[in-house]
Amino acid sequence: MSKSQVEVDKSSRKSAEAGAKKFAGSTSRKFNYFEPQGRRATLYENITVDVQPDPERYLIQGWIISFSDGTPAYSDKRTKIKSSNWHEFRDPNGEWERTHYIRVASIEKQINLTIQNARAEESFNNMDVGWVKILQNHLSASKHAEYGLGMVFQCAQRDGMSQMINNAILVNASDKLRYGQDLALYIMNIANEIEFDEAAGKQHWLKNNEWQGVREVVENFTASTDWAEQVFAANLIYEPLVSELFRSGFLMQFAASHGDFVTPTIVATAEGDYERNLDYTLEMFYTFLQDPEHGKYNKQVAQQWLAKYVPMCVKAAKQLQPIWSQPRVKVTTFPNAYSRAEQRFQTILNALNLELPKGVTL
Repeated sequence: MSKSQVEVDKSSRKSAEAGAKKFAGSTSRKFNYFEPQGRRATLYENITVDVQPDPERYLIQGWIISFSDGTPAYSDKRTKIKSSNWHEFRDPNGEWERTHYIRVASIEKQINLTIQNARAEESFNNMDVGWVKILQNHLSASKHAEYGLGMVFQCAQRDGMSQMINNAILVNASDKLRYGQDLALYIMNIANEIEFDEAAGKQHWLKNNEWQGVREVVENFTASTDWAEQVFAANLIYEPLVSELFRSGFLMQFAASHGDFVTPTIVATAEGDYERNLDYTLEMFYTFLQDPEHGKYNKQVAQQWLAKYVPMCVKAAKQLQPIWSQPRVKVTTFPNAYSRAEQRFQTILNALNLELPKGVTL
């Protein structure tokens, strides 16, 4: 190679190096190249942060794969929410694959032992006959809503703009699908012990007026193409006003007085799931609403979602009211249960410094 060729080659290399992007944190002398939430990075952060590639941080060649129309693998156009740093969010539960499997295995063991004991003691035969019919019609119907939400979260997690966001939503999806399956298996167990129509729940879900408001909401979730909207509306609006109202305000209240000590054990797992999933959702949207560049805009988007989904969820909740009159022993009333749901929802709004849009009432 001639001297002139060597000089040209060196010049080209220097030019390329000058224009190339640098790996995020390449000049850092810290052990971690990312900023941990606490003084030290947790195991959750070490195995979650930046697992999903991002050209904004270190993927210098751009997205490795794109869709046929040129849309990148992950696009911030898939939600109205904007962020100056999608990687700022950390799941307060710190849950990842291994810890999630351990928690779920513990839940399933608890449920299986409870059902086995109930069968051994012939507890299903001691349930109030009218209560069994309620489980047959309404608990069975609710599993369709839970499964539907699981599929909504499963779709939503695909489009999140960081691995921390995706991971939290995926755990949420797993919780919902697991609980829906738990209900299906529980119903099969009851049917094996006493007279019980396993198909009644599906018919109530499809045709019973009490469940059509719930169906409308869940189907509207599936129609949305905005992953942040789906998570916001499902966890911050629908869950406290509808799902938790039915689980905690009805099933957990009435079961014991009708000789049913099994259903509350299963339903309690879903209540625990929601507490965890509410924690990550509040943290995520607090981060979005306090964003230094886009916080004001994101709050306007949240108000639009409240205006869209609160009336829908209020309607769904109030259509469930007749179920409270069906148990033989009247432990509580729908107005009391709904009042607690309203308080819960208001607490959620307060945590995010949000208010109901004008003209929207509970």
